Amino acid sequence: MTLSRSARWLLRGAMALGLAFIYLPLAIVLGNSFNADRTFAWPPVRWTTEWWVRAWDNAGAREALWTSVKAGLGATAIALLLGSLVAFAVQRYRFFGRGTVSLLVVLPIALPGIVTGIALDTAFRSVLAPLGIGKGLFSVIVGHATFCVVVVYNNVLARLGRLGGNLQEASADLGADGWQTFRYVTFPVLRSALLASALLAFGLSFDEIIVTTFTAGPGVQTLPIWIFSNLFRPNQAPVINVVAAVLIVASVVPIYLAQRISDTASGGRL
Repeated sequence: MTLSRSARWLLRGAMALGLAFIYLPLAIVLGNSFNADRTFAWPPVRWTTEWWVRAWDNAGAREALWTSVKAGLGATAIALLLGSLVAFAVQRYRFFGRGTVSLLVVLPIALPGIVTGIALDTAFRSVLAPLGIGKGLFSVIVGHATFCVVVVYNNVLARLGRLGGNLQEASADLGADGWQTFRYVTFPVLRSALLASALLAFGLSFDEIIVTTFTAGPGVQTLPIWIFSNLFRPNQAPVINVVAAVLIVASVVPIYLAQRISDTASGGRL
C-alpha cells in the first residue's frame, strides 16, 4: 500500500500526538521529582535530588516498596505455576469443556478490577475468614495472581502452539521419558516465554491498586496504595513525585524487557 506524502506526514503527526498524550504527563512527573520548587513551577528554576533523599529516608515508602516487591514475586510465582499447567493441559489434550476452561482462565483480565476486588473481598470475608484465613499480604498475592495467570497462560499457550509435538515425539522415539523430554526439550524452548511472562506479570502486579484496595488487610500497604493515601498531604507532595517516578520505572522496565525477550525468541534482534 502506497501512501501520499501528505498522508504519511499526517500519520506521523497523529502518532506523535498519541505518544505525547500518553508519555508527556509521565515525563512531567519524572521532572518534578527533581524540581526544587515545592509548588512544582514549570519549567523548574532549580534542580535538586533532595526529594530523592527524603523519599529514601521515608520508612513508610520503603516498607510499601518492599511489600509491593513481595506481592509481585508471590503473584508471579503462582501465575507461572498455574498458568503453565493450564496451558499445557489445553494445548496438549482434547477434552470436553476445553474451550470453556480457556475462557474462564482469560476472563479475569477482561473483568473490571473493582468487580474482581469485590468478589475476592466477599470470598475472604464470607468463606475464608471463618476458617482462620484473614486478609493480609497473602490475600493481595492471590488477588494479583488472578490476572497475572492470564499473562503466563497466553504466552505459554502461544509458544506451545508454535512448538508443535514433533520434538516431543522425536524425544520419545529416542527413548526419553516424560521428565527427560520436558527437561531437555520442552523447557529450553519455553524458557524465554516463561521469563517474559514473569517480567510482565511482575510489572502488572507492582502497579495494581484497585484489586489491592479490596484485598489488603490492616497495615498492608503496597507502593500504589501508599501514594494514594498520601496524595493530598501537601508536605508529602515532593516525596510522592519521587515514589511515582520509581513506580513508573519499576513498571516500565519489566514490560520492556518482556517485549524484547519475546521479540528475540520469535526471531527478532536485540
